Amino acid sequence: MKYTCICFLLLLACSAKAQPSTYKALITKADSLYQAKDYEASARAYSAAFKSNKWRGEVTDRYNAACSWALANVPDSALANLEYVAYKDGYRNYQHITKDTDLASLYINKRWPKLLKQVKLNEQEAEKKLNQPLIKELTGIYDDDQSYRLKLDSVGKKYGRNSKEVKDLWSTIREKDSVNLSKVTVILDKHGWLGADVVGDKGNLTLFLVIQHADIKTQEKYLPMMRKAATEGKANSANLALLEDRVAIRQGKKQIYGSQDLH
Repeated sequence: MKYTCICFLLLLACSAKAQPSTYKALITKADSLYQAKDYEASARAYSAAFKSNKWRGEVTDRYNAACSWALANVPDSALANLEYVAYKDGYRNYQHITKDTDLASLYINKRWPKLLKQVKLNEQEAEKKLNQPLIKELTGIYDDDQSYRLKLDSVGKKYGRNSKEVKDLWSTIREKDSVNLSKVTVILDKHGWLGADVVGDKGNLTLFLVIQHADIKTQEKYLPMMRKAATEGKANSANLALLEDRVAIRQGKKQIYGSQDLH
């Protein structure tokens, strides 16, 4: 599975603003080709994107390129991209890479064990610097934010979208959101927007999710903080694009990135 952090289906909004438009266009094309299962063409589009950007690319894009190359049965190119993010960018999501079925064709490659060892080392090194108490708190917030939302589809299919069961579930979600927002705003006001280097990837994502689900006044308050964090590498640019568009719509303005489904 392509490397995503929840909401990553909106690749059209993902790349950092400093990247050339050609790079972003090619990344969007590569993702579309992946979705169409034209893996070799997708992989070549990723390569073209990196070439257009002086062979630089976001970690997520290189990981996704590796997925496309692996699915196209070109292991050397797949491993080259993964080794790049592991050795040069410090990629550390050991749990994801070891369970990613897109990479299954690489499991028998002699370079695979060494790659996994490096990813594990990166993870262990990163964990030394993490704020474990905050991670524990944010993990609980994440679970509350996501667990009930993940039930909406199945409950809606079983009882109907306008059923009492769905309305009750939304009532619970709103209650959880209110509690979560109180906790997250305390963290943000005290520490600022914490990056994955302090609270891990999930903790960093949790900050965004709670603000994304908040009222417009809260979003307007913390949007500048997230913008600054994104320029410092402490917030995901894809998530920032989602928040930018949501705030714009609520303010009666046009979306910047077109990430919000208005239908």
